[in-house]
Amino acid sequence: MSVDLLAAFPGAQLPELHFGPISRATLALYAGASGDHNPVHIDSDFAKAAGLPDVFAHGMLSFGVLARVVTDWAGVSRLRSFGARFVSITQLHDRITCRASVVERFESDGEPRVRLALVATAQDGRETLRGEAVVALV
Repeated sequence: MSVDLLAAFPGAQLPELHFGPISRATLALYAGASGDHNPVHIDSDFAKAAGLPDVFAHGMLSFGVLARVVTDWAGVSRLRSFGARFVSITQLHDRITCRASVVERFESDGEPRVRLALVATAQDGRETLRGEAVVALV
């Protein structure tokens, strides 16, 4: 995989990634794959008894999708750091758009790198995650 060096300057936008809608099947499959069987993600009665409108996506499912916007562009081997914070719950039926933009180009440990600002947004404009990644360009 080659990083588009022309796109690796402050202000550049990486290709968007779209995911969803989040379905009950998606949540059940993720629970099985991850081993996270917390009933708030898969049991509607449990979620409603906890005061929620319904089940909602696992945080790490959303985190993983957001990471793909970076790794689809640069590959896993170029990733130097990645972090995100959860801003709001990813609800059942949400369609998520993940975006990344270059905010800084710099050198570290002898290699050119870029710092990316990341955001995952639901179809209603609600941000669900915000984060940052650092990617090596060579």
